[in-house]
Amino acid sequence: MQHQRFIRWTRIARLAGAVALASGLAVTPVAAQQATTTLKMQATWPASLTLYENFTYWAERVSKLSAGTMKIDTMPAGQVVPPFEVLDATHKKVIDGAHAWAGYWTGKNKVSILFTGGPGGTFGMDMIDYMGWMYQGGGWDLYQEFYQKILNLNVVVYPILPSGPQAFGWFKRPIKNLADMKGMKCRQTGMAAEVWQRMGMTTVNMPGGEIIPAAQRGVIDCAEWIGGVEDLRLGFHTVWKYHYTPGVHENTTVGEIIFNGDVWKSLTNQQQEWVKSAANETFIIWWAKWQRQNADAMKEMREKHGVQILRTPTDILLQFLKTWDEIAKEESAKSPFFKKVLDSQRAYAELVVPTKRFMFPPYSFVADYYWPVTAVAPAKPAAAPAAKK
Repeated sequence: MQHQRFIRWTRIARLAGAVALASGLAVTPVAAQQATTTLKMQATWPASLTLYENFTYWAERVSKLSAGTMKIDTMPAGQVVPPFEVLDATHKKVIDGAHAWAGYWTGKNKVSILFTGGPGGTFGMDMIDYMGWMYQGGGWDLYQEFYQKILNLNVVVYPILPSGPQAFGWFKRPIKNLADMKGMKCRQTGMAAEVWQRMGMTTVNMPGGEIIPAAQRGVIDCAEWIGGVEDLRLGFHTVWKYHYTPGVHENTTVGEIIFNGDVWKSLTNQQQEWVKSAANETFIIWWAKWQRQNADAMKEMREKHGVQILRTPTDILLQFLKTWDEIAKEESAKSPFFKKVLDSQRAYAELVVPTKRFMFPPYSFVADYYWPVTAVAPAKPAAAPAAKK
């Protein structure tokens, strides 16, 4: 009897051991997946701007999609390196990645401006057309080729930030034509600065956070940043009261999310998909929110701060496009890769833009039916502060 009990308990012990072993094997991979991956990334803009909120929204989506197993440590401009040094810092792995705008790298190679959407659209493309070229017209492959083979940088990059159409800019006095702008010293950046220089303007390049202090010191007479809520948050209305819109220098302009190449390769396929899906979602959701924020901001500028919001003279916009086309032609003659990218964009736009113009009613057609354009009365000057007794 004791022998039979011993055999029975031995079998039970073996079965329990097998179950425990199987349970251990089943739990181990799950536990391994719970290890958190954290990337440290820096933006080129201050935390006060909605551009930075695009960055943090993306980081939040990555965290939620990964059930908290992937974290993005977002940092504003200057926390690790100066704003315009994030690309090199990412390449050198000083940081794991960056949230930026390719137009800042025109000092390295002017092709970079084409990967923002480019002046004029490019060729009339809007933001969705540009994304179509990026993912349906071969643009993304050219994007990687540019950074990795032309600039020789160890990075991987994706579009994420639709920050347009952008306003023409802020001025210390009214402008009626191109002649009124000549001799002015204005904050501009990227290839747009080169276009304006050829059109007779003196330009200064500086990060967004430095514009208002420069204006307050009288260093510049005018500036372009973005428009709407971004300009309101930076405080343009505190130094200038003449705001012109629209512009065609960045009517289609897209920012980027950059990763160090080795860091990107170290991510699993699933982690890479989380990153890309979150970027695509951020592009759409943040952009929709931003449109409402811009509408609210423009209303506040006029009604609360006495800003004169005026239409940009058509002759200035047309001259900008003509001058840009001249510069683009010159750059294409000097740089085979500039020509390669520009020709790719032209081919996509040649198919999509005329078709879209035919199929889509002009925005103004239905807008004018419901919201007829009327003469805009000058904004009332902001109330002067009460005198102290």
